[in-house]
Amino acid sequence: MPVPHESPLSERDYSAVELCLDDAELLVMDQRELPEREVYLRLHTLAEAHDAIRDMAVRGAPAIGVTAAYAMALAARAAPAAPDNFLVEMSKAAMRLNASRPTAVNLSWATARLLAAAREVMSHTQEARAAHLAEVARELHRADVRANRRLGALGAATLEDGMTVLTHCNAGALATGGYGTALGVIRAAASQGKRLQVIAAETRPYLQGARLTAWELQRDDIPVRVVCDSAVASLLARGLIHAAVVGADRVAANGDVANKVGTYSHACALAHHGRPLLVAAPWSTVDLGCPSGAAIPIEERAREELATLGERQLLPHGVGVLNPSFDVTPAALVHALVTERGVASPVTAQALAELAHAPEGVGGS
Repeated sequence: MPVPHESPLSERDYSAVELCLDDAELLVMDQRELPEREVYLRLHTLAEAHDAIRDMAVRGAPAIGVTAAYAMALAARAAPAAPDNFLVEMSKAAMRLNASRPTAVNLSWATARLLAAAREVMSHTQEARAAHLAEVARELHRADVRANRRLGALGAATLEDGMTVLTHCNAGALATGGYGTALGVIRAAASQGKRLQVIAAETRPYLQGARLTAWELQRDDIPVRVVCDSAVASLLARGLIHAAVVGADRVAANGDVANKVGTYSHACALAHHGRPLLVAAPWSTVDLGCPSGAAIPIEERAREELATLGERQLLPHGVGVLNPSFDVTPAALVHALVTERGVASPVTAQALAELAHAPEGVGGS
């Protein structure tokens, strides 16, 4: 089914998230239901948006950021009229959202943007406050789509006709405001007439590659095959993968990259076989206040994600799990970081510092 919205900012016939035109209802595609069903949740409160982020109905760092921005706009509608009380409640809303998925820096980046906007209009009427925050959130959404298209075009220049490209997790329109980061690079290359084959790692345990990336690429008629995560190294050894492009949930100031767990394993195998790893991310994912990957908080997910498959119990009762949702790939293993501000290659602290002062172009940070 098409997204139930008159003018989706995703610019596609499906969206990870959209704010309805009345500013009172948030549409979130429930990605837990894909690929079997396209289901949109209708959310009206900060609490509902928080749960959608925490419980993976919406996921992907940029999409989480956009959702959090819209959640702050919903919170403004329900906040107290008194200016001081309004700011207290908005600060609480930001803190609650920030705790839902701690690794993705786009989340706190977005809530900080909306909290600053709330301070600007704290003396206005409730209606004016809510309308202003809704428009700030929408502009953040538009800027993410513009950034994705810009970085997609920059990244596409690094891919050659006939390549087989690996990707991990889902960094497409479902993970962003629209278009995608890693899949934005692939989409842009395909639009230039480059004939790419995509290998999507299944991405255990939540299967974002198998369920989501394959679903998106199939809709775009881009050839894709899914492999189990542990097959990637052997495919590289056979010469069946020429390059990899992934997204990111946070990039530290020294260029270390936090992304879905399994990325580091692929990076090691790619480096061993002399194949490049491209990381595609909007500038909002770069955290210059985080010195290195060692300082990035790594979210630990629930036991059930590993211990069960639907109703089936996979592990013996009483056996514990380790379930980090992300890992950190050292900057030295990343061939290039592609952002809307430009491409850093090699990926160093100096290169990121230079991009920080680069024009934003058509993107937004």
